Amino acid sequence: MESEEIRQLFLDFFAAREHRVLPSASLIPANDPSLLWTAAGMVPFKPYFTGTAEPEHRRVATCQKCLRTPDIESVGKTARHLTFFEMLGNFSFGDYFKEEAIPWAWELVTKRFGLSPEQLWVSVYLDDDEAYHLWRKVGVPEARIVRLGKETNFWEIGVGPCGPCSEIHFDFGPEHSCGPDCGVGCDCDRFLEIWNLVFIQFYRDEAGNYSPLAQKGIDTGMGLERIATVLQGGKTAFDTDLFRDVIEEIAEVLKVDYGAGGDVGRAVKVIADHTRAVTFAIADGALPSNEGRGYVIRRLLRRAIRFGKLFGCEEPFLDRVAVRVIDKMGAVYPELGQQKRHILRTIRIEEGRFLETLSLGTEILNRMIADARAQGQRTLSGEAAFKLYDTYGFPLELTEEICAEEGLTVDRQGFATAMAQQRERARQARETTEYLGERERFYREARDAGIGSRFTGYYALEEPARVLLMVKNGRRVAAAEKGETVEVVLDATPFYAEAGGQVCDTGVFTGPGLLAEIEHVDRPVENIIVHRVKVVAGTLTEGNIVTASVDAPRRKQTARNHTATHLLHQSLKAVLGAHVNQAGSLVAPDRLRFDFTHYEALTPEELERVEAMVNQAILAAIPVETFETTLAEARAMGAVALFGEKYGERVRVVKIGEFSIELCGGTHLKNTAEAGFFKIVTEGSVASGVRRIEAVTGEAALSYINGILRDYQEIAAILKVAPRNLAAAVKALADQVKELARENEALKDRLAAGEVQDLLQRVEVIDGVNVLASRVGTAEMPRLRSLIDVLRERLGSGVFILGGVAEDKVSLIVAVTPDLVKRGLHAGMLVKELAKLVDGGGGGRPELAQAGGKNPAGLEEALRFGRTLVQEKLRGQR
Repeated sequence: MESEEIRQLFLDFFAAREHRVLPSASLIPANDPSLLWTAAGMVPFKPYFTGTAEPEHRRVATCQKCLRTPDIESVGKTARHLTFFEMLGNFSFGDYFKEEAIPWAWELVTKRFGLSPEQLWVSVYLDDDEAYHLWRKVGVPEARIVRLGKETNFWEIGVGPCGPCSEIHFDFGPEHSCGPDCGVGCDCDRFLEIWNLVFIQFYRDEAGNYSPLAQKGIDTGMGLERIATVLQGGKTAFDTDLFRDVIEEIAEVLKVDYGAGGDVGRAVKVIADHTRAVTFAIADGALPSNEGRGYVIRRLLRRAIRFGKLFGCEEPFLDRVAVRVIDKMGAVYPELGQQKRHILRTIRIEEGRFLETLSLGTEILNRMIADARAQGQRTLSGEAAFKLYDTYGFPLELTEEICAEEGLTVDRQGFATAMAQQRERARQARETTEYLGERERFYREARDAGIGSRFTGYYALEEPARVLLMVKNGRRVAAAEKGETVEVVLDATPFYAEAGGQVCDTGVFTGPGLLAEIEHVDRPVENIIVHRVKVVAGTLTEGNIVTASVDAPRRKQTARNHTATHLLHQSLKAVLGAHVNQAGSLVAPDRLRFDFTHYEALTPEELERVEAMVNQAILAAIPVETFETTLAEARAMGAVALFGEKYGERVRVVKIGEFSIELCGGTHLKNTAEAGFFKIVTEGSVASGVRRIEAVTGEAALSYINGILRDYQEIAAILKVAPRNLAAAVKALADQVKELARENEALKDRLAAGEVQDLLQRVEVIDGVNVLASRVGTAEMPRLRSLIDVLRERLGSGVFILGGVAEDKVSLIVAVTPDLVKRGLHAGMLVKELAKLVDGGGGGRPELAQAGGKNPAGLEEALRFGRTLVQEKLRGQR
């Protein structure tokens, strides 16, 4: 049974049982900063389990893309560990429970998938007798039901809903046993968990107490790769059709026999798994960087590259592997094909950069080897090997290989100790992720008690409304006096709550004797809008009728920037290509900021075209329509879904004629002409593959242009030219500066020529070796290197130590010609010793090294000491 058939059979099975089949959500969780990745099938439904949102369907089935990295080191070693996988799941939100979930699971596995009951085992939580009896009822023998403890069979993440688990395991047979104590739950590869049923039936509070939930839920997860492994007769996920084409490509690139197993097999598996993860993650908007999910992508890419390098692959190759992933999975996940160009280019750029990093790591390792030899050691310390691995991404295996060529071993135990210490630090740094914060839980309970808000701000900026709830310091209060700040929920409000990159509205509440300023507005849970209010005059009381008034000019300027953001998004796609996607935004009254996926800085011509296209749309006075429809209908219209947003069954569409159509909940203009004028202020990089444009509209744009004109006129006045001649005057001034710089360089060259002659006269011969340790008249490192080059050219062989001072800073450079490096002299080691005498530090290669310091008084002593060190080294060789 091929993977596509397995996937469809599962979804059809639950569709026939009144489940709504939903598409996979993004790997990047929508509006959930507590999670880096969608790591389980239930993540998109987290608000339904916590109660912060109402589900549109009580029964749901999905095949969800997932990404997990805690067990990254186990990939390729075990049969079950992957970083990217697909999770088949069925969910119940307050509908059916164990009585339906267990029989359905057994029917699907044994009758539809055709697995032999004799090869299946079931685990239940220790005291979950209900689940135990239901498994017995469907025919599972008592001997094949195992009770396991909380560590494996109870699901919870901090505060929030939780419950016991029950798992179905496939038994590959006793020949795969790890020993006499082998059993279900063992970490060996005899028993493979293929389906986990989680029974959401308790709520855990901050004190660790468990209370029954009024509405129970079902959350199941069946790994597609695992069930495919079993149904296709394999031993690991890599034996399935999901990996077949990808592995063939890797084996061809690396010129290895995958069937040989061992280190070859593991390398191919790691590359295949990591490339799948990276391909899907980039398609969903993630990009390599040094933090957050970007760091995870970078780490996966680099691990794959390193494993390729271990088998002699020196050129970029992962984009070829990614093409196979896209070809295999693109029919099921069309975003892969849509983002193909972007995915491949991102991988190529990152791979090229890391290959340069590997070169740097090799250079650093060579210095470590030289240091170890100089100290008479035959083993590279585990700490040094771990630093290479952790800081520079250099694999231990490659370190061992290079050291072996140089006659050294690596302290593997020391490396393992350093790795364990790092993991412990990471474990201690992790904080428990709470499903539901105290504030969110408070407002969820308020909503469940009947309190709710209706947003009227799309059509009105002023609204009479009743105060339903007032909160201060997490407690409900009846009134707030002048000077107090409280959180307020109204039955209806025109105030836009911060969301989707758009800042919230501000304004006032007024009433008889009352004035209250609105400082912030947000939506902690679905259907409740919370206003942070400072009472300026009078008393605000629960039950009051107030007039809620939005700051209209501020709202209008925010709307200008939001509509312009949509125009900008479409213009960037038109000018740069369809790979451009939103990667973050800010819509404020004074400016807009738009982050988007692109690989390089925009040229002045591209910026000009983008800006012109936006302004042409503004001048065309295009009507801006907003309406609600179904998500399917919106997608059929070609509506763009913005990055990181979660969409329900009904969505709001913003349509700007034929120019742009996007899903958006923000506030907008009625006509593009109301934006007035659009001006790009800056364009730059914010991360690898992500650019940022900041722009202004309306009055802010006019103010920006007027400011530039004032500067233009002021510069023209300083140069005493007419404004229209300013460009020519600045060019003439720049030419003059260049000419003066050339004359300055020529003068320095003439002075240096004289200085070289003087230096040549100071050279000593020690034991047949030319040695120079001298102060010179420059501290500029390029000048010092030039002097070194001339000395090496004139003398051919020698040790040259030069130092200079400028602005209380010391510069040192040491050069050792290759013939003397072979005699044990090392420029990097010399300069490190000399730098200590000028209160500085430095290093470099055996042939050339440099240092800086902040103690000019120590320079002469450093130069004398340098001469002494060289003399001792040479005479010690006699």
